[in-house]
Amino acid sequence: MDSQLVWKDEFNIGVKIIDEEHQRLFHIINKLFTLKGEAAKSRRACQEGIKYFKTHALKHFEDEEHYMELIGYEEFPMHRRLHRDFRENSLPALEKELLRENYSPSAMEHFLAVCAGWLIGHTLTEDMAITGEKMSKWIDLLPEEELSAMEKVILSLLKSMFQLKAQVISNAYDGEKFGKGVYYRLVYSREQDHKKWEILLVFEDSILIHTVGKIMGLSSDKLDIMLLNAARYTACQFVRRVMNHYPSIRDYDMTEENLLTYEQFHEIFEKKKPQVSLLFSTREGYFAYCVFAPQLLEKNFWIPLHVGNAVTEIEKYLIEKERKARRKILIVDDSITIRQRIKRLLAEDYDVSEVSSGVSAIRSITLDRPDLVLLDYEMPICDGLHVLEMLHSEKEFADIPVIFLTCIDDKESVNKVLSLKADGYLLKYLSPVDIKKRIDEFFAKRVYQ
Repeated sequence: MDSQLVWKDEFNIGVKIIDEEHQRLFHIINKLFTLKGEAAKSRRACQEGIKYFKTHALKHFEDEEHYMELIGYEEFPMHRRLHRDFRENSLPALEKELLRENYSPSAMEHFLAVCAGWLIGHTLTEDMAITGEKMSKWIDLLPEEELSAMEKVILSLLKSMFQLKAQVISNAYDGEKFGKGVYYRLVYSREQDHKKWEILLVFEDSILIHTVGKIMGLSSDKLDIMLLNAARYTACQFVRRVMNHYPSIRDYDMTEENLLTYEQFHEIFEKKKPQVSLLFSTREGYFAYCVFAPQLLEKNFWIPLHVGNAVTEIEKYLIEKERKARRKILIVDDSITIRQRIKRLLAEDYDVSEVSSGVSAIRSITLDRPDLVLLDYEMPICDGLHVLEMLHSEKEFADIPVIFLTCIDDKESVNKVLSLKADGYLLKYLSPVDIKKRIDEFFAKRVYQ
């Protein structure tokens, strides 16, 4: 990290209140850089400078979030999550280290490296994404609860394997450089599906010297070939023990191993979007654990059970189990083509029956109560409106949800359909994926309500 941040026109996103605050934060960081070398003599000045930076950063987050709400920014929840992570994890942990180390040059180096790196990366990607100039880097990050589960696993292993008491600095680490570090890459894959797990580990030199080096009885304060080889072996064991907590990836084998320069490490972050990117602080230095495995987003990651989360996870498991139970769906449409098409879409996950008229629908509902009726709005003789009125008139059937099937999507017709107190409407010409998605979402909402 250079000792000064140079403001460039490319940092402007075109929103005055945001751009002005970015420039102010850059100026404060630069002032702190000038104080870093004199930290021992200027402890008070450092304290005031950091307090000033924190105040402006938090106010900036509020202003930026207000602006995103006003414009209806689609990625607002993730952007707010990044702000919260920096506010609740990064800043408190960095301040704690500063106090513990009495504002030493190394503690100031950590503070400035993380804050300056975060500020530049956040400005050039996440803030640019607000205006549509770029895409958010963190759109493929795992959900918070799954990241939290992995954090607990790693914290436990850091303590048991390295005797390190650690805390999370960030769960959206953007590859910022902190002091002298070892950048280690491991790739795991399996033959049957060719999917890969690319894992990047960053150890600050001091961690390896004071943990692995201490176990080996080494007295040097520098890395050497013997220590780095031992560290490689230990790192492999560490990653394998993390993976053993997740049954879905236990059968992956290590197929590639690399020691990277910081430039190579940073290039991966520039090209790929991580699913896990955690930064930890320990008394011996900083440690990062990053995973690039897009397949994690294809289905829910398996969260390991432990004393702290068992009750919650079991409850969620039972809710999900109930959600996936086969629901009964009745399709009512005078077109056999429409009925068969929708039935094929839903039959794998639902118990689907179909009838061709409103009269048949009432008879079918009486004999076998469905969990949902997909009802054609326009049918001869007894149309969808008549069927809905008959259902609402019978106490036994009044609570059966009904979604109208229609080919008409003009505003007046849609409002007319919605005024009939149905549970929604579904356009027949939607893609198969969208129809299935709408039905799945409908039942998911009813389970969690």
